[in-house]
Amino acid sequence: MSNRPIKITIIEPSLILRSGIIAVLKQIKSIPTEVFDIADLDELKTSPSGQKSELLIACPMISLPAIKKEMSRPDVKCLALLHNLLDGITLKTYDEAISIYDSAEQIQEKLAKLLRDPLADESDKKRHESLSQREKEIIVCVIKGMTNKQIADSLNLSSHTVISHRKNIAGKLQIHSTAGLTIYAIVNKLVDLP
Repeated sequence: MSNRPIKITIIEPSLILRSGIIAVLKQIKSIPTEVFDIADLDELKTSPSGQKSELLIACPMISLPAIKKEMSRPDVKCLALLHNLLDGITLKTYDEAISIYDSAEQIQEKLAKLLRDPLADESDKKRHESLSQREKEIIVCVIKGMTNKQIADSLNLSSHTVISHRKNIAGKLQIHSTAGLTIYAIVNKLVDLP
């Protein structure tokens, strides 16, 4: 990756969320950025600098096809900014998703993934594939709100084994919260939204 700043446009109605993402992006020293923040499509129309961005971070409630059309850039990379549950169909139109629960390191990884060669994504794919079927089952139980004991009873395991699996999951995915696991499970189709 070059030292040239990556132009990023944040399209999000909430000033608080825009400001928070900008603050996190400033913490990521390994990826120099030039950030433009825009509240809505009308503001994008009048922002020539925002239209030249290489990467979008957008509220998924704003139509991504409309954003790309306004920018005249159908190939621009797009990150969905998740701050509530969203259907999988909408998320499929995005290249990646970040959550308000993601750490700066997780956001850095996702940005780097989008900005590098697609062949380099094999490590992320392997990390997901390295989850055992049992670990995937435990993720589903965790996001259902089950305690370790309930998971153990449900899957005929000991509580100690469930705790070990949860540590392994956190280590493999670098996700340490139930909210983060929920988003991971939705994005990776481990669960279906009703």
